[in-house]
Amino acid sequence: MLMCASEKCANFMISNERPSPFARRPYGQSPYGQPKPPVQEDTLKSEEIQIERKAFVFTLKENPRGRFLRISEDAGGRHDTIIIPSTGLEEFRKLLDEMVKTANEIPPKSNSPGPTEG
Repeated sequence: MLMCASEKCANFMISNERPSPFARRPYGQSPYGQPKPPVQEDTLKSEEIQIERKAFVFTLKENPRGRFLRISEDAGGRHDTIIIPSTGLEEFRKLLDEMVKTANEIPPKSNSPGPTEG
């Protein structure tokens, strides 16, 4: 940190109030203020499922970088999305199968209101 007794040095101090390139920002916006150019995506398959108050959309897509699964959740006006590259879908499915198996094997706690989160 630059320390100075005179007021002239104040103009040479480095500000820490710059936006971090790692901070959350709206989708498609780069840390440098320029929007990302749109990427052509082809939808290969899309399915929607409603679970309690949440709607999930599973969309298999393809773009020039490859195929991926986009899972979007709409719950009470909130919209969240995760993207899984197609190269990881088999591993993702295995882990999901394990979670389903465990959820069916372990009885719910009696003081628990339900399995939903959020």
